[in-house]
Amino acid sequence: MPFLILKHMLKQSKSLDSVFVALADPTRRAMIERLSRGPASVSELAKPLKMSLPGVVQHLRLLEQSGIVVSRKVGRVRTCRIDPGRLDVAQAWLEKQRRFWEERFDRLDAFLLKGEAKK
Repeated sequence: MPFLILKHMLKQSKSLDSVFVALADPTRRAMIERLSRGPASVSELAKPLKMSLPGVVQHLRLLEQSGIVVSRKVGRVRTCRIDPGRLDVAQAWLEKQRRFWEERFDRLDAFLLKGEAKK
């Protein structure tokens, strides 16, 4: 049983890591922002970027590997869209961290107020 829990945690960690790696680059974040307005072709995504098309494709490949972006090829046009569910992994982790730190700060605040009351 402990092995299965560890295996699940490692799988979840790998998934979370790939999302954060994908989000770590400003070019990839710009692509995600553009895709948040709706699907776009690779050439549409590349247009505002100051890089070669092969460079854009490399960034897209990483976004696809992380699962954030899904693409579909019809004829010669590859259209990309966001899979918002993949961002839920990062959001859940961040929310857990936020709750943890808020609880700690609340306890610290209570401790400090208790000390002030004694003066």
